[in-house]
Amino acid sequence: MTRVLLTGFAPFDGEAVNPSWQAVRAAAAEPPPGIEASAVELPCVYGASVAVLRAAIDEARPEIVICVGQAGGRPDITVERVALNVDDARIPDATGAEPVDEPVVPGGPAAYFSTLPIKACVAAVHAAGLPASISNTAGTFVCNHVFYGLAHLIATELTGVRGGFVHVPYAPEQVTDRSQPSLPVDAVARALREIAATTARTRTDLRIAGGATH
Repeated sequence: MTRVLLTGFAPFDGEAVNPSWQAVRAAAAEPPPGIEASAVELPCVYGASVAVLRAAIDEARPEIVICVGQAGGRPDITVERVALNVDDARIPDATGAEPVDEPVVPGGPAAYFSTLPIKACVAAVHAAGLPASISNTAGTFVCNHVFYGLAHLIATELTGVRGGFVHVPYAPEQVTDRSQPSLPVDAVARALREIAATTARTRTDLRIAGGATH
């Protein structure tokens, strides 16, 4: 059995739900064969989110960590390629903090690449009949903060762990009054199961085009 830790976020910016936590909880409740999954909800807070993540890793001792966040406006499951060492808040976090041009880890590298097999994960989600793509920016809000925090832990302390970040669209109930793309939570949970299973069995990523021109 491969131990996988899945994380999602609590609601933020006035939303009643966060589909990342809804989907993570559903995926962990019914993991794919060969996967022992656990799930934790992270606060949408700079600093505290990484502290909760680290505590969950210490408790679950996972081999794989997949952090998940909401990216309202995106139409598909996006597997993130790179985490940047910058916090630059366009909106406040759940405590009202709005850091501007601050490092996630002072003195840390400018960026880290995901250690998930990102292209194989996207291909697996496509094979399951669900929309997915690689993303080359995780933003500069708490999602990127957690992604970079995880990547720094993996690079400096948890060298046997693989991990990365996945963004998911709004849930349908969040977009009833606005024209925005959405995906049902059960579909997102299926995609996360595919990503977990693919990561568990894949050590060398696919060498296929997955870049972008802008």
